[in-house]
Amino acid sequence: MTRILIGALLAGTAGAALAADLPPRPSYNYSAPVYAPAFTWTGVYFGLNGGGGWAATSNGSFGNLSGWTFGGTAGGNYQINQFVVGVEGDWDWANVGHTQTFPLTSNKMNVNETLTLRARAGFAMDRVLFFVTGGYAGVNANASFSTPLAGWGGSQSQWISGGAIGAGVEYAFTNNITVKGEYLYLPLSSTTFFNSPLYSTRAPVDLSLLRAGLNYKF
Repeated sequence: MTRILIGALLAGTAGAALAADLPPRPSYNYSAPVYAPAFTWTGVYFGLNGGGGWAATSNGSFGNLSGWTFGGTAGGNYQINQFVVGVEGDWDWANVGHTQTFPLTSNKMNVNETLTLRARAGFAMDRVLFFVTGGYAGVNANASFSTPLAGWGGSQSQWISGGAIGAGVEYAFTNNITVKGEYLYLPLSSTTFFNSPLYSTRAPVDLSLLRAGLNYKF
């Protein structure tokens, strides 16, 4: 019996010594997976836009205008589920014009600035946003006429106000960079140029804009 106890004691001592010589077990640190935040259209953005423009006048004095526009954009969106509401404004340089020539005179009109301040409402399908827009629009138009045989002419610039309505689609390449395409129709008020006893003409300029834009969203 004594021998059995002594043998068990020696075996336990050897096992403890062997266990002490083993390397410590490696520790495992568990960390929860990191998920990228879901994309949202909510935010303030700034960007550039540019494209083509064309305009109709109601009489034959200036004909129909065509040309280009380029400028800057600023706005903000707020997303509620799949619905997006926001405001947007832009100011563009423009060269949308036409020269109408007659046997004794020639008339020229050129739209050289455009400004819009609009509300936007849209439906988002993840990174694609379909939107409609509407609000205020104004353009700076310069009209001139010359009569070489009579030796007289004139030039006049007018700021013409009106509205803006349109629609478009926007796509987010990243969480910050978006591109868009849009069409805007600007019905503007009828304006009298050269209101004098010698020469006077009225020209409502109903301007259409087809533009692309690149925005950075914060």
